[in-house]
Amino acid sequence: QVQLVESGGGSVQAGGSLRLSCVASGDIFNIDAWGWYRWASGKQRELVAAVTVGGDTNYADSVKGRFTISRDVAKNTLYLQMDSLKPEDTAVYYCAGRGLANHWGYWGQGTQVTVSS
Repeated sequence: QVQLVESGGGSVQAGGSLRLSCVASGDIFNIDAWGWYRWASGKQRELVAAVTVGGDTNYADSVKGRFTISRDVAKNTLYLQMDSLKPEDTAVYYCAGRGLANHWGYWGQGTQVTVSS
């Protein structure tokens, strides 16, 4: 069992910043990558950023240069620093873990991010 608990969402004006956190617990040793997805109303779920246990990162083009994903291994915590936020970043953000067979099978409950213009 893996538990992922996000926090840090909220409402902010365009140009502002937020930092999301995700604390992981349980059997996380099978997870080889961590990521943040978002799901906006009327849109497809999008992988925003990911980091492997080796430290390799990748970002969606829409957030490159504005968002930064990081991990604190000692605290089993994943972060997403979001700067220069835009209204189109409004979505529910989910922390996720990728396990066996490259399957993103572990999910948090989601946290709402709302950016107003």
